[in-house]
Amino acid sequence: MVVICLSSLVSPPVALLMGLAVAQFIGHPYLQINHKATHILLQFSVIGLGFGMNFTSALKAGQDGILFTVVSITGTLIVGYFMGKFLKIDKKSSFLISVGTAICGGSAIAAVSPVIKAEEKQISVALGTVFILNSVALFVFPIIGHALNLSQTQFGLWSAIAIHDTSSVVGAAGKYGTQALEVATTVKLARALWIIPVAFLSTFLFKNRGNKIKIPWFIGLFMLAMIANTYFPFVKGFSHFLTGIAKAGLTLTLFLIGCGLDRTLLLNVGFRPLIQGILLWGIISGSALWAVMSFAN
Repeated sequence: MVVICLSSLVSPPVALLMGLAVAQFIGHPYLQINHKATHILLQFSVIGLGFGMNFTSALKAGQDGILFTVVSITGTLIVGYFMGKFLKIDKKSSFLISVGTAICGGSAIAAVSPVIKAEEKQISVALGTVFILNSVALFVFPIIGHALNLSQTQFGLWSAIAIHDTSSVVGAAGKYGTQALEVATTVKLARALWIIPVAFLSTFLFKNRGNKIKIPWFIGLFMLAMIANTYFPFVKGFSHFLTGIAKAGLTLTLFLIGCGLDRTLLLNVGFRPLIQGILLWGIISGSALWAVMSFAN
């Protein structure tokens, strides 16, 4: 399965489906290290994608998406807070689901959970909710984008704002087009930097000062890769090779994510947290879609 995913024969959505099939019918023999493996593989894949992007155009795309980013993150955290209280979900689970929806899915949850001293059950619920919705987004977003005739820029912005995890953002945008992939990756990684201020805010909200905050270092390497590809001509000689490896790594990442969505995780999510995740996702997806169709070209 791994070898097939690393070949060009399998697309990211198909790889995710293959992983889901393995999780339901065979089971993952190394489930305890699956999340860490996908986290590391995704980071290196994203860095590799930087070698196929132009720094100047990517910077402009990031600037275009900053207003959408600020408004959507703030709005999602506020709505998520009140929704969690209404649905009577424990405060930490609700906050992790909101942070995962607002910023960058599993990476944000992994960064914030030790800061607020979340329990394993609360982390699993939040991750499960996000990964389930990520799987749906990978298939649904390109279909909606084509149905609404969204431009490459519009789809890139929309997917970066409305899809939780970077892996699914890159998978969906890559399927839509090269320009959409460039816009989506840049905006999503700029959005991921919000992990830092939100994590600091979390220490005050949950009164857990003194805990270390994980800084997403790979974003800096992604930017260096773009700069090298843009300003150093000799890099372009092998950039195609590096981006090819990165795309294969991303496909494998989605396969492993699918392998981690076993029945136990799906059952542990629970009804109310899933409802919160779906409603939050619906709000941010709908409002972001309206915004990019109204203001982005």
